[in-house]
Amino acid sequence: MSFNWTSFVIQILAFGILYLLLSKYAFGPLFGIMEKRRQLVKEQIDNAEKSRTEAERFLEEQKQSLQQARKEAYDIIEQAKSTGSKQADEIVAAARNESTRLKEDAVRDIESEKNKAIASLKAEVGGLSVQIASKILEKQVDEQAQSQLVDEYLKDVGNKS
Repeated sequence: MSFNWTSFVIQILAFGILYLLLSKYAFGPLFGIMEKRRQLVKEQIDNAEKSRTEAERFLEEQKQSLQQARKEAYDIIEQAKSTGSKQADEIVAAARNESTRLKEDAVRDIESEKNKAIASLKAEVGGLSVQIASKILEKQVDEQAQSQLVDEYLKDVGNKS
């Protein structure tokens, strides 16, 4: 095999010309397209990272909001229990006070009616005593007649009431 220098030089020159033409018309646009593609992929990766970070932040906010809502619900339930308990205590205390007041009113009413009855009875007994005394004075009677007179009087009193 022999080495042909002319053919070698022509091939090197053809390769150089082809390389210059390719670099001017093919490699530039091809590398430009590849660079655009690289930038697009980089942007998509950056956007995906931003979206992931934002989703994590949003998830954390949602967790905090849910925890806050649970705390508020618990506080509301506790407040309702406390208010219900206080109201129940107030109702029981009011009922006790009312029953005590009603009892005291009833005792006063009974005492008043008792005093009225005693006063009425005293007035009636006083009047009856005067009537008995006057009947006794009208006629002097012995012990048996006096007993009979008292029995009649008691029958009259029993019929009146």
